[in-house]
Amino acid sequence: MIEKEKMDRRKFLSYLGTGAAALAAASAGLGTLEGKASAASKTADHLFGFKTNRVSGFFEPIEASDADQLVLPKGYQYDVVAAYDDVINNAGDKFGQGADYNAYLPINGSNSHGLLVTNHEYTNIFLHGDIKDGKMTAEQIRNELYYQGMSVIEVKQGEDGVWKMDKSSSHARRINGFTKFELTGPARGAKAIGGATTVTGTFANCSGGVTMWNTVMSCEENFESTAAAASLNPTHYGWVVEIDPFDGKFLRKHTALGRFHHENTAMSIAKDGRIVVYMGDDVKDACVYKFVTKGKYDPAAGRRNSDLLSEGTLYVANLKSGKWIEVTIDAVRKAVEKEGFKAPNGVKGTQEELLNKFQTQGDVVTHCAEAALLVGGTPTDRPEDVEVSPFDNTIFICHTNNDNHGNIHGHITRIFEKDDDLGATEFDFEIFAAGGRQSGFSSPDNLAFDSNGSLWVVTDISSGSLNKGVYTHFKNNGLFVIPTAGPSKGEALQFASGPRECEMTGPYFTPDERTLFLSIQHPGENTEDASKPTSLWPHRKGDKIPREAVVAIRGFKLGQ
Repeated sequence: MIEKEKMDRRKFLSYLGTGAAALAAASAGLGTLEGKASAASKTADHLFGFKTNRVSGFFEPIEASDADQLVLPKGYQYDVVAAYDDVINNAGDKFGQGADYNAYLPINGSNSHGLLVTNHEYTNIFLHGDIKDGKMTAEQIRNELYYQGMSVIEVKQGEDGVWKMDKSSSHARRINGFTKFELTGPARGAKAIGGATTVTGTFANCSGGVTMWNTVMSCEENFESTAAAASLNPTHYGWVVEIDPFDGKFLRKHTALGRFHHENTAMSIAKDGRIVVYMGDDVKDACVYKFVTKGKYDPAAGRRNSDLLSEGTLYVANLKSGKWIEVTIDAVRKAVEKEGFKAPNGVKGTQEELLNKFQTQGDVVTHCAEAALLVGGTPTDRPEDVEVSPFDNTIFICHTNNDNHGNIHGHITRIFEKDDDLGATEFDFEIFAAGGRQSGFSSPDNLAFDSNGSLWVVTDISSGSLNKGVYTHFKNNGLFVIPTAGPSKGEALQFASGPRECEMTGPYFTPDERTLFLSIQHPGENTEDASKPTSLWPHRKGDKIPREAVVAIRGFKLGQ
């Protein structure tokens, strides 16, 4: 573990600065990047474009904390941009609960004026109060559907440096359990989802991603309880959603990318120009996926490139063989038809029942987690956020934890595609960083790269485990900086500590890296009586409950 001694600026810049230089030098054909992304790597290009060797902040690492505060290093401060139940527009729409993923989209290229898209993953006692006998009332169901989903808000940074929401924005709106979506891909109109071509609602929106044509992908994760409470068809949820923050009429769910407990999407491009989307299934003993489009990306086509996500090949990772295996109807039926077939762990049904269940690609994507296991996907330890390094096209995956197998603190896996081609069907991998006392963090969740190639990692120790047992050392959940190269590769410097019982989610930088947007999710989650909350963050005057919120962290300075 890194010794948390005081560091002078030169030492710290040297420490983090090795990331970009080392990765750039090691990347065949990339040459010297000078702070810019390579032409072959599109996934994090919103971070680049300046020739400064900037880092996302020289800071003195903080100690772990169990305070009911958002603790930052000296010299940094935060603004609460939007919190649960805040009015976001002239129509009176409210900011949702369970704030998760964030994406900042500049207006006219501005680093201080743009649209902020935020996911809302789930609700809690501070919305519903008591749920008697586990059954929601009609009003509670309406609130459940309304306060999940997504918010689009307009944000500005004033001359005083403070970020505020512009409630007069014509773009500000909610996307939630009442919003209608068009289905694309093989499950559109399929028997497996009741023949639907459009569906109503998105909820359980966890993390996401920004496409190369400037739309936002949002991932439906633990959708079952809300669907059941509202008597909705569960097959209409668990998909990847695409919206255009600047166009409220553009609303899609892409079934070709599979239906499971999606954490996020990481989009990049193969050597031959096809789009590649990496995804994780946030469940114990679940798999890692990628989708490769049939057609090639055309920069001039803009948003029409979204159509490419309707047709392509879905793959699942087999970590033992180092191969991406097709998750197709032919592959599934071939696996099930084998003589002496026995369903793998995680799949229920006889050979006959499974052959009846899987007859079309629509069936495969609808029941994707089972199909992936049938063809040989490797069960892993809760694969959450996946990101593609903008420096060398390696893929980083947060395997958060899995106490079923004794993986208590989780790890970050790094995949190396064959010939550095994201369209390859073979790969190698390493455990880039293992959670625990030796690295300084536990239970990695969401990731973001800065322009030095360093990872910003938030952690997700469950609220019931925080400050207990083997988790005592880490105190509240945190935000860490982890270099991806150099002598301290894989070790963590703590940048932030969250308030009680929260996790911090959705880290996202403005293009100039002077502001980091971050969600503070479910502070006071273990509260049993709403009149006696275990947290009161963000401690706004008059508040008697905690409020989940998006903050804008500032104080970052450019490197020399």
